[in-house]
Amino acid sequence: MIIERLSREHRNIEMLLAVLEHELEIFDRGDRPDYEVVRGIISYFELYPEVYHHPQEDLVFAKLRIRDPAAAAKVGNLALEHQKGAERLRRVVQAVDSVLADREILRQNVGHIVRDFIEYERRHIMMEDRDFFPAALKALEPQDWTEIASALTSHEDPLFSEAAEETFDALRARILQLEQEAEAERH
Repeated sequence: MIIERLSREHRNIEMLLAVLEHELEIFDRGDRPDYEVVRGIISYFELYPEVYHHPQEDLVFAKLRIRDPAAAAKVGNLALEHQKGAERLRRVVQAVDSVLADREILRQNVGHIVRDFIEYERRHIMMEDRDFFPAALKALEPQDWTEIASALTSHEDPLFSEAAEETFDALRARILQLEQEAEAERH
């Protein structure tokens, strides 16, 4: 089921946001976070939501706009929300790159930029879980889900393959493993 997978992806994203938040707390204390973990999380966000997760949501949302325009209006402009998230992520990338390149940047600015990204993503996920997914489950017809599923599995697109999913699963597992190792070293 498409919504179940999208929800599961939200839980995965929340897990990575928690790891990023933990690394940010270390940075806020004036200690050195594990930048390999931070970079891994950034890579995941640059690829997975942009290339995989959001296009699926966009297909579901397009159907919702047809079936229940009022519910779609309540969700708002999903494409714009996703675009704003991508812009916030780009600011995170620039801030982290600045720190790693030893360019002049205030620690509190870095903290603010990363925290802003984390909070935005959490609010966005909460809205989708609360408003968007239930509305889609209620309004969409079986043939809508079939059309969405067939649009997702077009074989010309290498991004929507099981191999791609395994790559992202492996990346997520690696990030979590790096975080555990970093934690062990810090204690």
